[in-house]
Amino acid sequence: MLKRISIRKIILSSFTILVLFLLYLIPNNTKDLKVEQIEQYTNLDTSNMHEIYLLDSNNYVARTTISMVNTDKTTEEKARELLEALIIGEKKESTLPNGFKAIIPVDTKILNVTFDNGILKVDFSKELLDINEEYEEKMIESICYTLTSIKDIKGIIIYVEGDMLTELPKSKKFLPSVIDRSFGVNKVYNITNIQDIVPVTVYYINKYNDNYYYVPVTKYVNENKDKVNIIIQELSSTPTYQNNLMSFLNSNTKLLEYEIKDRQMKLEFNNYLIDDIDKMNILEEVKYTISFSIMDNYDVDEVIFIVDDKEIAKAVSGNIE
Repeated sequence: MLKRISIRKIILSSFTILVLFLLYLIPNNTKDLKVEQIEQYTNLDTSNMHEIYLLDSNNYVARTTISMVNTDKTTEEKARELLEALIIGEKKESTLPNGFKAIIPVDTKILNVTFDNGILKVDFSKELLDINEEYEEKMIESICYTLTSIKDIKGIIIYVEGDMLTELPKSKKFLPSVIDRSFGVNKVYNITNIQDIVPVTVYYINKYNDNYYYVPVTKYVNENKDKVNIIIQELSSTPTYQNNLMSFLNSNTKLLEYEIKDRQMKLEFNNYLIDDIDKMNILEEVKYTISFSIMDNYDVDEVIFIVDDKEIAKAVSGNIE
């Protein structure tokens, strides 16, 4: 009898130890699973991100990025995928960043896309013409800036069911046969006369929640200056260009000298360009507002920033996201 009781106690004790051991293991397995998930998240490939120009919450045509299915595509395939993201109601619209929206009218179809010698031809269905007059010019700006962000595309020709689009659908404003970035974007006219009008595209900063992004504004001004000087003057003249648009460039920043050579622009500034004098750092937002502005107005691929005869930063076209 006593022997049976002892055996039962041993079995019960062994079972209890086994249960406790299993309970001990379960939290560890959960912890390991969480760590594995975090590692997978942090190792996500971001090389398939591509520049795109969408409407922001203030109805500016703004620069942001989206994920492409596969960047190893022909120029026509890349153009088609980016255009699909600009069409309201398309599946790609769900991948747009928060705060941005598509602009091409719903049900618009991309009938054909061809690329030759720097020019991309796009044929849309007739639904493209259903655009509201308030947005028709912004739609062309969005299409133009998005497509010319693809390497080698210098300009675009827009067709609607085989006929070249030569004017805006509602206002009937003239459109050039080949549309490039000289068409302008988010246009502002600061002119006092019709003589010596200079168009300069300047990139400002906007913010949605905690994320900064860049907004190009083409200003038409009466200035007898090089565009690079106008850019720095505009970005340093005031911390706020207009509602919701900002520049972080110090108002005391001066461009001392610049040089263009071999598709590279070198800019030499005084010390007010620097955010941290000890580390010789330049704010990322300052570097990009200047670089984007320079690359939109000059045929250069690199912008180099120099202070006290030292290179402190460089921006390279195609490597800026």
